[in-house]
Amino acid sequence: MALRLGDKVPDFEADSTTGKIKFYEWAGDSWVVFFSHPADYTPVCTTELGAVGKLSEEWKKLNVKPIALSVDPVDSHHGWIKDIEETQHAKINYPIVADPSKKISDLYGMIAPNASDTLAGKLTVRSVFVIDPQKVLRLTLTYPASTGRNFDEIIRVIKSLQLTTHSKVATPANWKEGDDVVILPFVSNEEAKTLFPEGFKEVKPYLRLTKQPKSSH
Repeated sequence: MALRLGDKVPDFEADSTTGKIKFYEWAGDSWVVFFSHPADYTPVCTTELGAVGKLSEEWKKLNVKPIALSVDPVDSHHGWIKDIEETQHAKINYPIVADPSKKISDLYGMIAPNASDTLAGKLTVRSVFVIDPQKVLRLTLTYPASTGRNFDEIIRVIKSLQLTTHSKVATPANWKEGDDVVILPFVSNEEAKTLFPEGFKEVKPYLRLTKQPKSSH
């Protein structure tokens, strides 16, 4: 059955480039970005894993742990990491899970047998799962194998999720950290005055803008 937003994600145990991983235990109290890539030693994947490595400090600030997966074995991952670090000038200090049996890929719905560029389902597509500290799925994205992911957008969404988890606000289209946010419709104007003492702008009764509250993660 496909994973849906709000579902508790499955736990798993697997070999990885940092050793045996028990997923729940490894994740701990952190947010997680779990992403699959079609295959080792491929050009787009090389740039993606390098991009994630370059964002190491940003992940730490957001209390996020990245973890990658492909259907290749650990030995292949280790050899490929050398190429990634050489060509992308980035340290790969996060685990890459080996899933040659495709057990985890199937569990998380990372296989798309009808996608034209996955060798009839032998390779994973570019799936992304953002998982909160309660192991609940908060975001899922699926890219075709031919298109590299925008990790700046993934970070933007994580900032939105962390903000809106603890505040009665939502983030509007193209929101960036520091921009105004919208007050949730079920919050009355009286409650809004207490929650947002700096005030708010009422464009319509259902569209009220206020300054971004401080985020907690």
